[in-house]
Formats: sequence, structure tokens, C-alpha cells
Amino acid sequence: MAAIDTAPAPAQGAPGKREPGRAGRNLPAAIGVGLALGALVTVPLYSPYRWVFIGVLAAAVLLGTYEIVKALRTLGAQPPMVPLQIGGVAMVVLAYREGPEALFLALVLTVLACLAWRLADPAEGFLRDVAASTFTAAYVPFLAAFASLLSMPADGPRRVTAFIAVVVCSDVGGYAAGVLFGKHPMAPSVSPKKSWEGFAGSLTACAIAGAVFFVTLFDASPLLGVAYGLAVVVTATLGDLGESMVKRDIGIKDMGTLLPGHGGIMDRLDSLLPTAPVAWLLLAAFVSYP
Repeated sequence: MAAIDTAPAPAQGAPGKREPGRAGRNLPAAIGVGLALGALVTVPLYSPYRWVFIGVLAAAVLLGTYEIVKALRTLGAQPPMVPLQIGGVAMVVLAYREGPEALFLALVLTVLACLAWRLADPAEGFLRDVAASTFTAAYVPFLAAFASLLSMPADGPRRVTAFIAVVVCSDVGGYAAGVLFGKHPMAPSVSPKKSWEGFAGSLTACAIAGAVFFVTLFDASPLLGVAYGLAVVVTATLGDLGESMVKRDIGIKDMGTLLPGHGGIMDRLDSLLPTAPVAWLLLAAFVSYP
């Protein structure tokens, strides 16, 4: 007769180790890192030395480009790191100093530099590598450089604040509503934890935040702020899902491990990057320059 196992069931998780929350995050670490990143952006942005903010943005572009190139290389593509890094910093700096025309020119020159760099290698995989290089240049530094354009005017710090803060509200509103009420997956094959209830939370948070920021920062109509907030939640959600699709294709959970509770730098930039040009366009249309 077999002995009856009366030993207690093993505890869930190692002793003293905090388990991730329902949404798969180490929440205290995520909050701490988020506050630190907010300070890293806000302090130089509102200081007399706004170029320090451009330096922080350029550093984020360098790290994000590194993560994307490293991830693409696992698929066999070989986008050249050096011209992408140099071109990425050039886009951020030239956008701030010279405006949108210089940004577009820097993008073209970066792609051409990647093409020329790749000519030194064998022809096999040339189109694949050029396509990966163009994707990286357009996805990370080009989109990020719109934050440089947002910071250019006299009220640039307030424009950047309205851009980043409303995206953060989208993330926080979606996270909270998803954890509390999420039952219907939005895109189960891409991001199983993202739900329609979470999206509704993002919509609500962004609409309210947009109205509040437009009144307090720009003395503009709250209705314009609501429209701005709704546009932001769409682009932020598409950016999140788009990066999730890239990670699924590559076969990784996070783009890196630099930020505890978040993943890599690209796991924080995913919603911000596609929102930056939309925020720049809408704020230019809705808010007059001082």
C-alpha cells in the first residue's frame, strides 16, 4: 500500500521574493523606476539648461537603438550599430537646433550611411539588413526627435509635459482598469494581458488628463484637451501593441533588463515614440505659440 504524502504543499515563490502582480509587474520596482525616470526628464527640462534634456533624450535614443539592433540580430539581420547611433544623436540634436526640415534630412542621411556601411559586406542579406536599418532609424531616433521639436518653443517644457504625462496616464489608467476589471482580451495573440476594460481605463484617464493639462498649462479649451487625450491613447496603445508584436516575432519577453519592473528602455519608449509626432502636430494646431 502506497504511503500517503502528508507533507505541506510548497509555498508559491521563493521565501522573501516578491511575486509579480496580476499584470505581470513588480509594482514597487516599477513605481520607483518610473518616478526616477520622471525626475531625470523633468529636472533638466525645467532648468535654465534645456540642452541637458536633449542630452537625456539622446542617451535614451542610444540605449533604445542598441536594444533594437541587438534584438534584430537574433533574427539574422545585421543593421550597422555605428551609423545608427551617430545618426540617431544627430536627429535629436538637429531637430532641436534647426527644426523639422533638419530632422528629415538627418533621417535620410542616416539611412544612406547605413546603406554605404553595408556595402563593405557580401551581397547576401543586403536588402534584409537595409530594411532593418531603415526600420530602426525611423522607429527610434526619428520618432524620439519629435520630443526635441516639442521642447523648442518658449513654452516647450509645458508641451513636453503634456506629451509625456498624458501617455503616462494612458499606461496607469489602462493598468489599473485592466487589473481590476480586465476580462476581455484586446489582442490575445499579441499581448494577452491587455484588455478592452484596460483600454477603457486609458481612454478615461487620457480624456481627463488632456482636459486638465490644456486648462492649467495652456489656458486652452478643455474640449481640445479631451480630443488631444483621445488621440494620445490611440497612438500610445498602438505603440504598445506594435512593440509587443515585434517582441513576439523575435521571441523575447522584454527588450532588455535595464529598468527593474519595466524591462528595457524600449519597453518604456514603446508608447511614447509613436505618440511624439502626433502630440507635436496636435499641440501646434490647438495651442498658439507664445
